[in-house]
Amino acid sequence: MPLLTLPHVGVSSPSIRAHALVFEDPRSAAVLARLRRLAPSLATVLVTGETGTGKELVARHIHELSRPGRPFLAVNCGAFAEGLLESELFGHEKGAFTGAVGAKAGWFEAAEGGTLFLDEIGDLPLAAQVKLLRVLQEHEVVRLGSRRPKSVDVRLVAATNVRLEEAVASGRFRADLFYRLNVATLLLPPLRERPGDILPLALHFLGVYGHKLQSGPVVLTSDAERRLLEHAWPGNIRELENVIHHALLVCHGGRVTAADLRLTPLVPLRSASPAGRELGSSRQALETALLELFERNPPDLFALVEQTLMQTAYRYCDDNQLETARLLGLSRNVVRARLIQYGELQGSVRRSPPPRLPAKEPARDDPRVVSLAPARRQLG
Repeated sequence: MPLLTLPHVGVSSPSIRAHALVFEDPRSAAVLARLRRLAPSLATVLVTGETGTGKELVARHIHELSRPGRPFLAVNCGAFAEGLLESELFGHEKGAFTGAVGAKAGWFEAAEGGTLFLDEIGDLPLAAQVKLLRVLQEHEVVRLGSRRPKSVDVRLVAATNVRLEEAVASGRFRADLFYRLNVATLLLPPLRERPGDILPLALHFLGVYGHKLQSGPVVLTSDAERRLLEHAWPGNIRELENVIHHALLVCHGGRVTAADLRLTPLVPLRSASPAGRELGSSRQALETALLELFERNPPDLFALVEQTLMQTAYRYCDDNQLETARLLGLSRNVVRARLIQYGELQGSVRRSPPPRLPAKEPARDDPRVVSLAPARRQLG
């Protein structure tokens, strides 16, 4: 069974990355075949897929098939403040900015001769996108505060969980950079669309965590297997890993049953169309709630709706910025800026919640009146 794993992964790793990837399902086997065709070319590769589908694992495998034994560096573009990202990627000279007490090589120079993996490239600020395009075209970097380019030999593998086409249309991503990246592409299907990988991955994690926890041999019961196959896996491989880890902590007698699996009941997503799921009555309820707001005409209506949407999505995603960005189809930078504005992040000044609308007694026979809360719950 083809198996990819991340090196040096601890039991308590808080990462939302996938730590293992198998290719048993026909869809994932096709991905592996395409990966093996693209790897020797040294072309820039764009890997797309939901959070937790194994994009970094794919990038590492591309590296091993093309430049084994050379440096492999992984950088999350959403993990740095916008003002620091260019310095981190391209380096800086002494005195380039306040605090630059010495020269420093960037990630491109550090990955010389090897591969640089840029995760969440959709979060890259526009200014950094211009410089990245130059690196890809000219194979050279210019440090901040310098005018002399430095040649680099680095293969780039980029990844994103957002649709870059939509980011280009909205002006958040440069079209020329998108076309430069969108040559050799790999789409990683979500785990729910490759069910043949679910049980092999579950057995792999049983072995990994069983060894680390010294729990002895553990098996999945038939009801546990059936429950694993029925789940929609919105968190993909990383969610499956957490579920198996938890099950090993609570199971008895060397058997993991369905009752040991901490799975939140969710509506299966397998029937969703690529263009989006039909919201049906949920959308109708939301439209009705908005019509009610329009009739009441509160001040700053758009700001009220936007702030309520952002804060509610953030809490729904358990205060996870990346998951909130994925849920709303925004970049992490946009989500982070809004959350700081609304006082949701630690260390920021907490502002008052959205203003409450004055109470109004609706007519009992008015069919348009519906609360926002039910509409939101249905949409979730």
